[in-house]
Amino acid sequence: MMYLIIGLGNPDKEYGETRHNIGFMFLDMLAKNIKASDFALEKKLLAETATGKFNNQKVVLAKPQTYVNKSGEAVKKLKLFYKVPTENIVIVHDDLDVPFGSTKLTPGSGSGGHKGVQSIISQLKTENIKRLKIGLANSKLKLARNQKSDQKRKEMIGGFVLSKFTPGEKEQIKKIIKEGAEKLKQVIS
Repeated sequence: MMYLIIGLGNPDKEYGETRHNIGFMFLDMLAKNIKASDFALEKKLLAETATGKFNNQKVVLAKPQTYVNKSGEAVKKLKLFYKVPTENIVIVHDDLDVPFGSTKLTPGSGSGGHKGVQSIISQLKTENIKRLKIGLANSKLKLARNQKSDQKRKEMIGGFVLSKFTPGEKEQIKKIIKEGAEKLKQVIS
């Protein structure tokens, strides 16, 4: 049995350590911890992939190179190429409704406004996709959400997810990712 673990993020270097790229950051650390192969670009799959074993199961780690909002294009190609059933796919992504420092494993639900997740749901034609949500919610996000103007709120939230983590937050990321990996074991067994 094989599992596909897909982290969401944006491929350009400028987005490397931004909040929206926590899915890529998660996969990079997981790949290192499980001694997976190096990530390599698979142009036909629109993703960088690496392989390894996690919790005694073969896994393909994938970082779509389509930008977050079009992640579904790569996920569909990966699913078909590796012939992985939807129940063996886990999407790792940022979540604005989960507090920073927390992770949440969900068996499948709507996109919650996350455009990358909505793209995947649309391409796979199902909401029954396991997801590991990594929380980003903090006081800056609360300030953005409290804006009266829809346009201002949208701009501030967009700026927030594309901003880099603070030094204090960076220190916590390893712990958060470790917690997320432990939760992932519940799904990959």
